[in-house]
Amino acid sequence: MSTITTSDGTEIFYKDWGPKDATPIVFHHGWPLSADDWDNQMLFFLHRGYRVIAHDRRGHGRSSQTDTGNEMDSYAADVVALAAALDLKGAIHIGHSTGGGEVVRYAARAEQGRIAKAVIIGAVPPVMVQKDSNPEGLPIAVFDGFRDALLANRAQFFRDIPTGPFFGFNRDGAEVSQGLIDNWWRQGMMGGAKAHYDCIKAFSETDFTEDLKALDIPVLVMHGEDDQIVPIHDSALKAIALLKHGTLKTYPGLPHGMCATHPEVVNPDLLAFIEA
Repeated sequence: MSTITTSDGTEIFYKDWGPKDATPIVFHHGWPLSADDWDNQMLFFLHRGYRVIAHDRRGHGRSSQTDTGNEMDSYAADVVALAAALDLKGAIHIGHSTGGGEVVRYAARAEQGRIAKAVIIGAVPPVMVQKDSNPEGLPIAVFDGFRDALLANRAQFFRDIPTGPFFGFNRDGAEVSQGLIDNWWRQGMMGGAKAHYDCIKAFSETDFTEDLKALDIPVLVMHGEDDQIVPIHDSALKAIALLKHGTLKTYPGLPHGMCATHPEVVNPDLLAFIEA
């Protein structure tokens, strides 16, 4: 397997496909998944001549099952290390859900010339949890419920999420894909329970407001209007107002996992933004 070792000894698994002199596109997955969640997009862009890269976040997939460093600053530092190891320049970084937060935190700290554009899809910024400065957010009890369910029966919890709200399979008339459900469960169960538990705090409580304000690159914000995991009103609609060079594109009726359920819609829009 291809891995890098970070300064704290964590091994980060990554895929790196395509011509090494082509424009690099780096994909950042959501919780509790892995780089495999981007297979469709990676093949789409690979066939169009791009260099495509995706890593398993620490504690997820094939990376080390870390018991420490499962928070956004370390996630971003791991991406800094990966970009340096692969000598990525002028890259486009695309993140879904928790990965969108990782992209924003990394982009605000990236070395000059490493990143050219960013895309965040169904992403958690600015901040998910309800607090005085974010009264429209989700109550902490929602995320405590995630933690309780993970502790009680992680394997069942990781069935319930994709069977229900993640892909919108709980909606009337939904075309349910057992393959997507099984693949979500497979990816989730590859990771470490401690890292997955810690990451709930990372994706729900991290405040990305200042990161969003600091970005001076083009950023595309994509969000399904029927996202039941990261409600659009408290994420994309707020994030776009904080970006200097942001573009918002929303999708009526599409769910949180729209990259998997509707790649024929998402991929051309990604390509148009990248090639603009």
